[in-house]
Amino acid sequence: MTDAAAPGHPQTGLALAVDVGGTKLEAALVAADGRVVPSSRSRRPTGPDATPESLRLAVAEVVAHALAARDGDAVLVGAGVGSAGPIDRERGLIHPVNMPHARGFDLRAAVADGAVAAGASISTVLAHDGGCLALAESWLGATQGAHTSLSIVVSTGVGGGFVVDGRYLPGASGNAGHLGQVHADGALTLEQVASGPASVAWARTQGWSGERGEDLARDAAAGDRIARAAIERSARAVGEALADASTLVDLEVVAIGGGFSRVADDYVELVQEALTATAVHDYSRRTRVVRSGLGDEGPLIGAAALVLR
Repeated sequence: MTDAAAPGHPQTGLALAVDVGGTKLEAALVAADGRVVPSSRSRRPTGPDATPESLRLAVAEVVAHALAARDGDAVLVGAGVGSAGPIDRERGLIHPVNMPHARGFDLRAAVADGAVAAGASISTVLAHDGGCLALAESWLGATQGAHTSLSIVVSTGVGGGFVVDGRYLPGASGNAGHLGQVHADGALTLEQVASGPASVAWARTQGWSGERGEDLARDAAAGDRIARAAIERSARAVGEALADASTLVDLEVVAIGGGFSRVADDYVELVQEALTATAVHDYSRRTRVVRSGLGDEGPLIGAAALVLR
């Protein structure tokens, strides 16, 4: 079983795509051209209290919903699964930072079992969700044609994945691109500085009284100094981390997605400014930062690409 087919050997038919994150779990059917079948898509909440039992039930529900939307003549080529990590690619297990009670959950088996219960027996491939996003962006999104790219999510957590010449690079264990766990400020990781919840928590220590990323967005747009400072702090930390990543890997382009990346209209521009100001070498300063071209469908399209591409 491979992590992704080599470029130039696309599959036909439909793929079952499953994406598991720190706030939600969703599934859908994805066609060979990357189109998400709308009627097949559904989601369930996850969160820090998620357990193996709650995840198993949620997986079964969304998989059953997705497969119920399949036309009887459509060929199902497999299931691609992206998850918040770290993951154990060989055994199909996940150890998500944002769901501590679910560490060690056999996600690959849960998806396969859910498919069998819904009347389909299919091979299942597991990857880190950042890698799935990177594969999707390289296939149909903002990094198409780039020789070397990184795609990241800034949301409840921060993560990413690398693609070189159209091929996702999983790394030795399947966890390459785990940008959120690099250190950004002393002992703090990038995720602990730049994610949505971390930015909200920091703003509250400065006297701001909101509770969510949406509140930060609203108040910053209205001129609140602290809310704006929290957003700039996040973007600066992300840009500095990307400068280091680009120095190491010589990136051509970085695509940014995730809910918190939309907290301000100029968030991506702020990240670009921080990267350019921080990078030491000319080649890393030339790295372009762009907004994700696929929006919220990117993780599902990337999960499907594990078996479609």
